Amino acid sequence: MIRAVIFDIDNTLTDFMRMKRAAVDSAVDAMIGAGLKAEKAAMIEKIFDIYWKDGVEDQKIFDKVLLKELGRIDYKILAAGILGYRRAKAGAMALYPRVEMTLIELTRMGVKMAALSDAPRLEAWLRIVGLGLHHFFEHVVTAQDVGALKPSPEPFRKALELLESPPKETLMVGDWAERDIAGAKRLHIRTGWAKYGDTHETLESGAEFVLEDIHQLVDIVRAENLRQAAT
Repeated sequence: MIRAVIFDIDNTLTDFMRMKRAAVDSAVDAMIGAGLKAEKAAMIEKIFDIYWKDGVEDQKIFDKVLLKELGRIDYKILAAGILGYRRAKAGAMALYPRVEMTLIELTRMGVKMAALSDAPRLEAWLRIVGLGLHHFFEHVVTAQDVGALKPSPEPFRKALELLESPPKETLMVGDWAERDIAGAKRLHIRTGWAKYGDTHETLESGAEFVLEDIHQLVDIVRAENLRQAAT
């Protein structure tokens, strides 16, 4: 029986890396336009090098890259980069195909849902509300809420508590096997790997279910619940 589903947000509900690349591209254009003397492709690479080192949620990314490039922060260039980033982010943030359809069908089936993210609390809620998903997720658990990142059990434990659902009746859906899947399995939560959002060239996720499309989740939940009802 699956009575509740916990969803990762980035690269599970939304194509986060597509948005991130578009936003950084726009930010670099804006910074060069404001006077930064740099080659665009090289600057984009430097920004992503910092992201991979310090995390893709780094809120001081342009401060860091300007300090490296100039030895100081030029606030005209910084402001241009931030505004360029925000403009492109707003335009590029979109749901994967059939996400809303899937959430509507799960709601009709009586499945309780929560979102779980390593993003800062405000950033996570901005994505949820900006994507029009706040009517589906009453609960959004972030690392900031529990003081720990996935795969620590704390975020998953908090989601279970809020959903009032036992692990064996809860399914975690996420793209990152080492964080989403491994973290859920530590608490014996059932797992579904969002293969369509994988950016880590994962060969084996270790998940119970593999999703090539998020809408497969509806059939999985329906089949599991029918199987349980028949026993």
